Amino acid sequence: MSKMLKFTDLPQAYPNKEDAKVRKQKFNEIYEGYIKNKAVEQSSRCSQCGVPYCTVHCPLHNHIPDWLKLAAEDRLQEAYELSASTNNMPEICGRICPQDRLCEGNCVIEQSGHGAVTIGSVEKYITDTAFDNNWIKPIKLLTHQLRNESIGIIGAGPAGLAAAEQLRKEGYDVEVYDRYDRGGGLLIYGIPGFKLEKEIVERRTNYLKESGIKFNFNVEVGKDIVFEELKSKHDSILIATGVYKAKKLNIDKNFPNIIPALDFLIASNKKGLGDTVPLFDNGQLNADGKDIVVIGGGDTAMDCVRTSIRQNAKSVKCIYRRDKENMPGSAREVLNAEEEGVEFLWKSSPKDFIGDDRITEVLCSRMQLSEPDSSGRQIPEVIEGSDYKIKADMVITALGFDPEDIPGMFGVDQLKVTKWGTLKTDFKSMMTDIEGVFAAGDIVRGASLVVWGIRDGRDAAESIHSYIQEKNKEQKKVS
Repeated sequence: MSKMLKFTDLPQAYPNKEDAKVRKQKFNEIYEGYIKNKAVEQSSRCSQCGVPYCTVHCPLHNHIPDWLKLAAEDRLQEAYELSASTNNMPEICGRICPQDRLCEGNCVIEQSGHGAVTIGSVEKYITDTAFDNNWIKPIKLLTHQLRNESIGIIGAGPAGLAAAEQLRKEGYDVEVYDRYDRGGGLLIYGIPGFKLEKEIVERRTNYLKESGIKFNFNVEVGKDIVFEELKSKHDSILIATGVYKAKKLNIDKNFPNIIPALDFLIASNKKGLGDTVPLFDNGQLNADGKDIVVIGGGDTAMDCVRTSIRQNAKSVKCIYRRDKENMPGSAREVLNAEEEGVEFLWKSSPKDFIGDDRITEVLCSRMQLSEPDSSGRQIPEVIEGSDYKIKADMVITALGFDPEDIPGMFGVDQLKVTKWGTLKTDFKSMMTDIEGVFAAGDIVRGASLVVWGIRDGRDAAESIHSYIQEKNKEQKKVS
């Protein structure tokens, strides 16, 4: 049995990262997996805190110290089972969660100066090992566990998939509807393969299919199927569509080579999956040989700059109006981008786009940060007379995402929205203003992390189950 508390004499060691010169030539994940002994060793660095801040700061409240202890003792199947008891996609969270801002960033050992336990890498190792050893079995329900009720879920992203699995475990007949041709939402089409290889997502959706969850792809609610038809077909509905509408710049010029981030990333990911993508093939959504300018400072912007590098762009620049320390994206992703040759133009903001039929230059202004306001945030301010130009064959805007007009798209006026355009739900029950219709994930929360989508999906499944049970009790009273 392995001894814990080894952080004082055992240094932090992440899995090896492929050299930038090699990795930028391909879309494979850049981090190797742990070998068994290294995973056991790194798990043993956990201090087994009485109050584990890693768990507190995880949206799913994963039992991190407990499965680290099991991993340190080489009880990997038990470690997986404990990890999966609170997380429907630990292998995905282990790859793409911003651990530096969540569990690892709040690790007590990190605060003591010894370097955080490599929680995400161990989480990834545990679940990959579970899949490799066939420990992960599809959900099999006995006849007496099957329920008569069915649940319809609109959206096959993290929230929808997490809810689908939880509801299936309760015995419900579950159908998922998605307008794209694969499950996973932004996991499959928004996140590049160098962060999350697509077979990892497909492995998870295949597990759900084998568990008896039915997927209906290429189905757009309000266009291919009427919302009321879905509502009459199912005993309850969950709307988990995510947010896909790109935020826009305050520059009123619309050149064809100004591309929203998601259009660019979806084209690249579809190409990597072997699909025919005419707009990629004709060069419109392809960075090959071009001077690329990406506007934004979040993880989506990092996905765009690093994808452009792999598409053999001539140059890649990222414009962000604040400094490096104030970027909203993961510091680890910024470092990876810098290693791969991306040039960051800190404290800069686009002022105008220059060109005739197509943009050829971006006019930028240099910025300075004000004194912190009442919230502690520094406001970017333009430095007068500081304008400069940079060459651009393609500009990719990565400013975040807003909700689409779901009531309008679905043709359902009874669905109410907040002032931000997100669906309005009861805070506790997660039900919308329509009886039996729930909503979860980014379409309620706003653009957020995958781990929050999973958390919301699990909570929604619990609320739907409670609603169905209560409804059945009421019907029994009446009868």
